Amino acid sequence: MVNTVEQSASAAEQSALEVAQRAIAALLQWAKTELPTRCKLLEESRVLQEAKRLARWTNSNISTLQLLFDDVELSDEKRRTTPYYQSIAVIPPSQSKAAYPEISYPIDREPTQAEQDKLKQKIQQEVVPILAENWHNLSLLMLILEKYGSCLSLDEPKVALIDRVRVTAAIASALSNNPDTTHLSLVAGDLSGIQKFIYTISSDGALKSLRARSFYLELVTEEVVQQLLERLELPRTSVIYAGGGNLYLLAPANVEAKIHEINERLNRWLKREFQGKVFLALTCHKFKKERVSDRRFAEEWNESIRKVNQQKTQKFRTQLSSLLKPRNSHTPCKVCHRDDLPEDDLGSLNKLEPGSPLACDTCQDMFELGSNLFQVNSIVRSQLAQLPGAVFTISFEFSEQPSNCIYYHLFSGKRPVTSNPEFAFLINNWSLEDYQFRYFRGKVASLLLGNYYQSGAEGFIRAEEMATVADGIDRVGYLRMDVDRLGQIFANGLGAHYSLPRLAGLSRQMSYFFKVYLNILASDRQQNFLNQNQGFQYLTEGDRKNLLFIYAGGDDLFVSGAWNEVVEFAFDVYQSFRAYTGHNPDITLSGGIALEDEKFPLYQAADESGEAETAAKGNGRDSLGLFGSALKWSEWLGAEQLGQDGDQIIEQIHEKEKDSKYWDLNNLPSKPMLLGVLPFVSRLQPKLKADISRNFIRNLLITAELQEQRVREIKEKRKQEDYQHQLQDIQYYLHLPQIAYTLARLPSRIRNDPNFESVRTSLKSPYNAPYFRAISTWIELLTRKSDND
Repeated sequence: MVNTVEQSASAAEQSALEVAQRAIAALLQWAKTELPTRCKLLEESRVLQEAKRLARWTNSNISTLQLLFDDVELSDEKRRTTPYYQSIAVIPPSQSKAAYPEISYPIDREPTQAEQDKLKQKIQQEVVPILAENWHNLSLLMLILEKYGSCLSLDEPKVALIDRVRVTAAIASALSNNPDTTHLSLVAGDLSGIQKFIYTISSDGALKSLRARSFYLELVTEEVVQQLLERLELPRTSVIYAGGGNLYLLAPANVEAKIHEINERLNRWLKREFQGKVFLALTCHKFKKERVSDRRFAEEWNESIRKVNQQKTQKFRTQLSSLLKPRNSHTPCKVCHRDDLPEDDLGSLNKLEPGSPLACDTCQDMFELGSNLFQVNSIVRSQLAQLPGAVFTISFEFSEQPSNCIYYHLFSGKRPVTSNPEFAFLINNWSLEDYQFRYFRGKVASLLLGNYYQSGAEGFIRAEEMATVADGIDRVGYLRMDVDRLGQIFANGLGAHYSLPRLAGLSRQMSYFFKVYLNILASDRQQNFLNQNQGFQYLTEGDRKNLLFIYAGGDDLFVSGAWNEVVEFAFDVYQSFRAYTGHNPDITLSGGIALEDEKFPLYQAADESGEAETAAKGNGRDSLGLFGSALKWSEWLGAEQLGQDGDQIIEQIHEKEKDSKYWDLNNLPSKPMLLGVLPFVSRLQPKLKADISRNFIRNLLITAELQEQRVREIKEKRKQEDYQHQLQDIQYYLHLPQIAYTLARLPSRIRNDPNFESVRTSLKSPYNAPYFRAISTWIELLTRKSDND
């Protein structure tokens, strides 16, 4: 029997358990079934009553769930007047053999009664039988509510059951020792310097080490959370969000001294471990508890972020004397370039490879960790330095005292047998059975990770393998992507609808996309993209599995892979994300892709893809930087018939060149049949290997380069145009003679092919001139076999 928290639980944990049990009872009532007789509900405590009032949990009315993203507004952009709904689905489907849940795209109708009845039947069959033995297993009860209740609302159409329950539990825990308190605290943390730690490494073992460093920092964030929960005696349900180096917890009032103590201790360790590259800003913001119920909480949230940002400007201010102390410089680590260690303290990066470069302990650990990350399914946090069966152990030695050391033991199994785990994390695991495992004693939680990889000769696919399997030129693609204006979305996006449960819902759903759904989008494109009736556009219908997630979480990603597959993956991610968020015009993604030789230093590839992403942001966001062009996603995707999408692209050109004579509304060029980048590449792709000569493709590229060269000459050298609208002439019309000549040299069977008519006429349209470099470069790289070809 796994009555896990009843004996030793803190008051906060008991309060959270009471909330979870009430929610389970409500869920079963909706499913038209009853609690087992052994599951007793106590009379509502004063704490529970107050927490439910503050969380606006009123009538326990469970129903279908409308899409929360519909409420996000940052602009006056036109949007739907009818709501999207979350489809009714269990996470993951009980019969699914896939490693990850399928993407939960919203639907434009309310789920039918039959669909709801099917979920009710699952709850009756799968939940009720296990409740009696697990009525005090808080971890399992919360998993049930997430697994079956993420698609249902509780008391408000757009507040998910799981989000209402989590917030109510967090409030109840904060009130558990004093329900009549007038204040609560919001604890906020931010690990800064993450990118510097992850990306500033040399090419020696870089890909393997970089993935390990990303994983390692996720565990650092988890360790900060665990220390906060332990010190404040709070359960895991008090965590509003944790991931990507950021964390938010709801806590009782007057815990500032404890937070300060934790912050000082952890920063001493971070400074020693990372030589000041990584810093934890950890703040505690006290606020009136009534504000947690409505839009006024936005002010408290933003004030908390302001305090974090202020602390980040004063890094290690209490350790300045130590930072400024003169120190000797030694032979640097060949990976991270750290130079504060004597050479005797450096060791071989790869202990199995003679002549491997010398590296510091941290880099050696990261290299070895990278070799052991495959198939890690569970992690046990413990004060014991060794646990049998662990494939790798990460140590956090906060001092020389053994009692101040924490160890994270990685296991390939989902249920490692350990005698006394402080806590266990199950990676991307929603199995009810695993959360009942008696050795966990209820101290278990899921750890969501964006961790997809293609297997290779050394575990995961290497850069040279990516380049080898790429279509066309042998190159590796590096993609960086993140959500535009995420800070504004969380700070102001919900407007009058702002509340803590909705904020928690936004955070959960964003995290789900980047940590969970991206995995299945990479591993099962057919089911999660190609088979969806969403109007998605794509170049090829095959798998594009030759990818490696270096990082995916929070609101961003960094992915490498065969270059052509990375490009297609970026297009898939964008369209999938837009569909997932209900095509809200204020929730968009921007990204950048760099294509590099297999030997190209990884940190430089990270920089170059970052620069491409920055260029995309500078293009008004909602854009992609690729092939030296930063274009709106609508321009990359293009249009094969000038309906709404095509008109949007043309409007963008008119807006950009509104002072030009060419876009006089009374004298506009005729609209082409094809518009944008992808339609041309899609049409030409089938002919690449058959009919169209290399000269045709190279002439397209030469034409694009000639356009750009002439524009640069005017902008950089001549300073002034020879005549008015000269730039527009070059940008939109210079290509016409070259294109006409190139088309004329094609074999007649191609020129006269009816299927080629749209390409032939549309290539000459001035509306397509801005996309010439992207079209020609994409085709050129797809057809080039090697550097020497």
